[in-house]
Amino acid sequence: MSSTKDDPRDAALETKLTMPKTWNQDTNDGLSVSGMFLSGLIMVTRNRLLAWPAILFAVNSYINQHPLRTREGGANALTNLSMCLMALIASYVPLFVVSNTPAA
Repeated sequence: MSSTKDDPRDAALETKLTMPKTWNQDTNDGLSVSGMFLSGLIMVTRNRLLAWPAILFAVNSYINQHPLRTREGGANALTNLSMCLMALIASYVPLFVVSNTPAA
């Protein structure tokens, strides 16, 4: 027969349930907010040089996300990354679509 220290039904081995000290994150990630701001600015101004730092901010926020610490319905890092990628594409599309040749 097993000893009392190995028996999972032993009441003496019970421990009190304690929740983690920090669970939800109440503040937004500063680089994520900066990336979203830059991607909106890129869409308005079509400045291609701002697209690359926005991509770096979005990748950083994606790498540093903590899914267990964010609230439900909060900002997702994939949303930020996709917004920055779309801003990059929107800033470079006029180079390939708009032609400078005069009409005949």
